[in-house]
Amino acid sequence: MAKVRVHNFHVSLDGYSAGETITLDRPMGGAEGMFAGFDGRFIDGVGGVDAPITLDRALTSTWGQGIGAEIMGRGKFGPQTGEWTDDEWRGWWGDAPPFGTPVVVLSHHRREPLHFDNGTSFHFLDATPKDALAFAEDLAGGQDIRIGGGPSTVRQFLAAGLIDFMHLITVPVTLGGGVSMWEGLAGVQERFTVESTTSASGLTHHFWNRVTTGSA
Repeated sequence: MAKVRVHNFHVSLDGYSAGETITLDRPMGGAEGMFAGFDGRFIDGVGGVDAPITLDRALTSTWGQGIGAEIMGRGKFGPQTGEWTDDEWRGWWGDAPPFGTPVVVLSHHRREPLHFDNGTSFHFLDATPKDALAFAEDLAGGQDIRIGGGPSTVRQFLAAGLIDFMHLITVPVTLGGGVSMWEGLAGVQERFTVESTTSASGLTHHFWNRVTTGSA
């Protein structure tokens, strides 16, 4: 059965995953420093990368395994708000977005889908988490769905009880403010089993697996 997954999701020590305001120069709203050690070359696997295979890099490589589609919030796609006025904007990633699958972008404003030669496509949808998931499942061909962020989007899917697995990474920094990962989610950990391990870099990886009927 297909699962709904979150991967490589960075959280500060004080529980924030992004700054308040996204701009063209600050795609994480001022929280870019949390990702200083992130090596995006490994998100599609460790083959062909001229670098040591560390714990952090090995865990990063699970991002794309078995994924058929992603769902993301509008802020992850770009800094614009309101009606789409700049039709030239095709996402932060240029002509080769790293996804290689259909991506559902949650937006209150309609826009025609975008298609790329590497198999990535962006579909813009105004929908509840449940309806967005149903739409993504039709695109995923029976494979898993990744909830890509930002934190508000992950939080909405958690609140709706729709996430089966999360790989969260606690970064040893404090932001002092921003978009909270946990606001309104008191006790959410009771729905999951949680395992944690800390790497030599100081990052702590947390693996949340949803408890299902019959689980130990």
